[in-house]
Amino acid sequence: MDLLTLRDTYLQQRIMLCFNGPISRSLIEEIGHALRNYLNSQSAAPSSAMDVFAVYIEMTQNIRHYARERGYGEEDATATVAVARDEDGRYLVSAGNLVEDADGQRLVEAVESLAGLDAVELKRAYKQQLRRPRDEAAPSGAGLGLIDMARKSSRPLEASLQPLSAGRSFLSLTATI
Repeated sequence: MDLLTLRDTYLQQRIMLCFNGPISRSLIEEIGHALRNYLNSQSAAPSSAMDVFAVYIEMTQNIRHYARERGYGEEDATATVAVARDEDGRYLVSAGNLVEDADGQRLVEAVESLAGLDAVELKRAYKQQLRRPRDEAAPSGAGLGLIDMARKSSRPLEASLQPLSAGRSFLSLTATI
């Protein structure tokens, strides 16, 4: 393994924090603490730091919940998480994981439908989703987390799906704070 090349890639892409591997509740918490401390040391605006932290938590908990719901083993239940800064100083919170093709397609479509909404429309969608009765038979949560991430993001959420094999794909989701 060439750590220098990896380090140079991280520096070039302004990656502040990166994790790849099986993700547990305690690991989500530990990385969250490290992220919060890093943001505080960088004198990030408190509202930005809170949003970055909240989006990181939402993304990683969703990945963990999805992997458990699907009964994925440790190898398939991994997450790739990165927090970076863009050239304008905005935070990019990205997470990716293995998904069933149909589930990934549904999420990409949901992200694309939210991309066309402005702040007022996102707030309305959030309130409507909040009032909607939860379908216990539904395979995923209420969808509030996705709308909330879109509300915290300064640009539309970005999602992509890269086909793998056996009906699975790698889903990537990025929020810009």
